[in-house]
Amino acid sequence: MSRADPADVTLVGHRGCAGQYPENTVAAVERAAPHVDAVEVDVRRCGSGELVVFHDAELDRLTGASGRVAEAAWGDLRELTVLDSDEPVPRLGEALAAAPDDLLVNVEIKEPDAASDALDAARRAENDALFSSFYPEGLVTLRDRDPTTDRALLVADGTPERAVETATDLGCVAVHPPIDLATDPGFVETVHEAGLAVNAWTATDREDAARLLAAGVDGVIADRWDLF
Repeated sequence: MSRADPADVTLVGHRGCAGQYPENTVAAVERAAPHVDAVEVDVRRCGSGELVVFHDAELDRLTGASGRVAEAAWGDLRELTVLDSDEPVPRLGEALAAAPDDLLVNVEIKEPDAASDALDAARRAENDALFSSFYPEGLVTLRDRDPTTDRALLVADGTPERAVETATDLGCVAVHPPIDLATDPGFVETVHEAGLAVNAWTATDREDAARLLAAGVDGVIADRWDLF
């Protein structure tokens, strides 16, 4: 196991550094941007068809409203605010527009059918984008539309060999495992031997970040930008 040099590790602001700013909002992207190498945002489709930046399928935790994002019209969603802030729920295009030109945006596809439109939104915004998903079918859509897109396979469990096999079949450039998986002996080495990067989620404190650096990851997806 080779410890990563913090200077060489990509720091990704998870949901725009959700531990410091209202998650998945334009304000979070803007405020995190000066401190990170990339921001990660979650994308799903709302009931009227627009792509919105929102992690949960349900509205209640983040907005206090009832119902599902997939059943809510954009006209209603735009009136809601996130957590205890005054920040509204944004559309994907608004979040991308808030990112500086030199900031990588990691777009997590929460639903496979959002993949193609997410690619179009990223192209319109001219952002450098890394698309990640737990759903192989969403990554296949991106690959088939444009093989040059950078794609990453999100995994929650399993062996590094299985992650490598799936990611390689999908033409991914990276695997995104949770902390406990990334720090398993041999995980990072196995993925690196296949020529893939490892960006691990989600560091919430310095201890998490230290564990991931010790494991030799390429990127730390973090709720804060001040962890290393």
